[in-house]
Amino acid sequence: MDVDDEAIDTIAVQLTRLQRVRERTAAQIRTKDGVDPAAFAVLFRLLQDGPMRSGALADAVYSDASTVSRQVAHLVERELVRRMADPTDGRASVLVVTEHGRSVCERIRRRRHENLTRVTESWTPADRATFAELLRQFVDDFDRARPGMVAALRESHATITGTENSS
Repeated sequence: MDVDDEAIDTIAVQLTRLQRVRERTAAQIRTKDGVDPAAFAVLFRLLQDGPMRSGALADAVYSDASTVSRQVAHLVERELVRRMADPTDGRASVLVVTEHGRSVCERIRRRRHENLTRVTESWTPADRATFAELLRQFVDDFDRARPGMVAALRESHATITGTENSS
């Protein structure tokens, strides 16, 4: 195995490890406002991008509509998000972060900042900046490559299961 193969393997293993550590951590925490950690992304996206319809929100957080619908219901129930008539089409509604939701987002953002500062406390500011840029680049590149990866996996699965159309 060459150096590049080893690096790719290390990235894959560490991403899996990070996902598991984050899942364990998320299972152990809840904000005092009772916000499910899975709903954080929905709340933050609405705060960052502004009011939007549920379908657009699902696309923005790379999730399916039913999952986002459950998360939105959770946020509405806790009065962190409210539904309002869409100004461009009164028959539809958009989701809007409430003042209480903004306050909760700020507390979560502050706690996340403190936690990541704790994790990287022995790093130099230059190391943090380099990691931030490389991580952003990795996520952007992963997102761009995702459709091709999904297509290749589907093709591979079809070949393995014998469902490939040979016409």
